[in-house]
Amino acid sequence: MIAAKKITLWILVVFLLTVAVTITVSVIQNRRQITLRGAVIRADADPSKQAPISNANIAAITEGITRQTTSDQSGMFTLTLPKGFRSRQDITLRLSHPDYHSLQFDEVAANKLLVARMVPDHVTSETSTAKLPVQVISNIRVRYVVRSAELADVGSEVKAFQVANTGDVPCNNQPPCSPDERWKAATGSLSLDAGAGNQFRNTRVSCIAGPCPFTQVENQTLSPDARRLTVAVRNWSDTVTFLVEAEVVHSAENDMVRAAYPAIFGPSLSFSLPASAEGPSIEAELNGEAIVFPLGSDLSLSWAHCTEGKVNDQVIAYRCELKPGYRFQ
Repeated sequence: MIAAKKITLWILVVFLLTVAVTITVSVIQNRRQITLRGAVIRADADPSKQAPISNANIAAITEGITRQTTSDQSGMFTLTLPKGFRSRQDITLRLSHPDYHSLQFDEVAANKLLVARMVPDHVTSETSTAKLPVQVISNIRVRYVVRSAELADVGSEVKAFQVANTGDVPCNNQPPCSPDERWKAATGSLSLDAGAGNQFRNTRVSCIAGPCPFTQVENQTLSPDARRLTVAVRNWSDTVTFLVEAEVVHSAENDMVRAAYPAIFGPSLSFSLPASAEGPSIEAELNGEAIVFPLGSDLSLSWAHCTEGKVNDQVIAYRCELKPGYRFQ
């Protein structure tokens, strides 16, 4: 009789513990906040032309709750859903931009890396605009002023490289992985040599195409004599394209005007400048006529929409998208 009572008591204790754990887990899930993270890029079969899209409007909608945000210069967006949201609720994500077709994702998972590829509006209007004259932009370079101490400018180095990968693949403890060890990653590196007696200055590494928010520059090292530059990158989403830029200098420093040559992929022009750069402008030929286009505070050009974004305390990245009726040569 006593043994039976003990067994009944233990069954009751186990039942009560199970109920308590279930309630605790439910409360925790209801209190935690869910964060959606993603990247907005141009839709293109060529990974090097999948430029990040800034200022895209993103709205997350679920069971009467709506949260909105915009993508930054790298195409990244973050949306935090309020406490009480359950991770299993269906989420609808709507994206819009004046220059791109609207996009909608249904049943978005809260624990996935989302890459939104938006189709440019002008792709569908190529037939209607084919009869219009096309303005040609060619021989492009960027001019800016840097206050430095007695450095003789030799030139500049620009090199693009890709880090190929497939996104949304679990890592399963098989490195390389994402920093949180959830996603399968790939690494890539690039080495540059300034030449005998020369040094690299104002080195810049920036992601210019693909889902840039899911990348990390793991190493950016100059040799002790600043002649050799090594860059290593980790990517845990789809294929990305990085741009490495630097000035090449010789001994003696001075305040001087410097030039940089942008990278052009499809209708996008990308370059970065030191944060200390002053008075940036774009020199180009418009239909064969040389013209200087100052990049004012509004970043407005007659032939392109431009944006800028701070990569870090030393680097500012710029991206310009051609307006309809213009093309690069």
